[in-house]
Amino acid sequence: MTSDKRVVVTGANKGIGLATVRAILQGGDDRFVFLGSRSATRGKAARQQLLDENSAWEDRVEVLLIDVSDDQSVTAAAQSVAERFDGEETPLYGVVNNAGIGLGNADMETVLDVNTVGPHRVCEAFLPLLDPDEGRIVNISSASGPNFVAKCSEERQQLLTNPEVTWEEIEALMEECLEIDRSSGAFLPAGLGDGSPYGLSKACLNAYTIALAREHPNLTINACTPGFIETDLTRPFAERQGKEPEEMGMKPPMKGTIAPLFLLFGEPGGSGWYFGSDAERSPLDRYRSPGDPPYRGD
Repeated sequence: MTSDKRVVVTGANKGIGLATVRAILQGGDDRFVFLGSRSATRGKAARQQLLDENSAWEDRVEVLLIDVSDDQSVTAAAQSVAERFDGEETPLYGVVNNAGIGLGNADMETVLDVNTVGPHRVCEAFLPLLDPDEGRIVNISSASGPNFVAKCSEERQQLLTNPEVTWEEIEALMEECLEIDRSSGAFLPAGLGDGSPYGLSKACLNAYTIALAREHPNLTINACTPGFIETDLTRPFAERQGKEPEEMGMKPPMKGTIAPLFLLFGEPGGSGWYFGSDAERSPLDRYRSPGDPPYRGD
């Protein structure tokens, strides 16, 4: 068991990731954060921004170079954490898989590679470093996941919400979707709704959370939506409509840390679940509004 609660946060040099690092540091002096960033320059700038806010965090936050879409980068990041705490067999308390992209100019393959396969890469590399008794993993998902599943056929819904779903089944579904995307684009006849790459990626991430939690019953592994938060991913929605983010109902990044922080340090009551932005359990196959009664698994 680690004496400090050390956490890796990917995609942490801006937006919800940076806000999550800040919230973790604010939560107690026993917390240490690896601020994950693809760019050393952006990572160092983000760390300095935090230290300008509170110089007492100097020894509790370090930049971790990690590109979740690159196998070698993820492996090297895990190795550097292990070497940083050489002699401690399981130096980490938690991992927050925050790094992600929207569709933008990216194709379906890229979106899936970052948003779904990326967390799988990270978990495979960092699981051996997690405390085996109280380790936690938080996958930052989106309400786009349940919204995607809601539009799918009953057969597809059963797969994406199946308590026994496997990573191999999720991989097969993603490959099928990529083949449809490359050829006919006929997602609806295939029972896959509108074929939204982003929604698909988050639905698959939620399914992976189920599989991972089942495979590691001693860990607490959950997914959540941070809510409709103003970030580089969401801001273009407002810009396209000529509106300010606040007019669209977007909230500042710190509001997006409520659910992730609860799943890291609170008592979620289960593992392999999906939570709303209000830190209440939510269904995988339909949208639940913040403030509505929690999902009870029925």
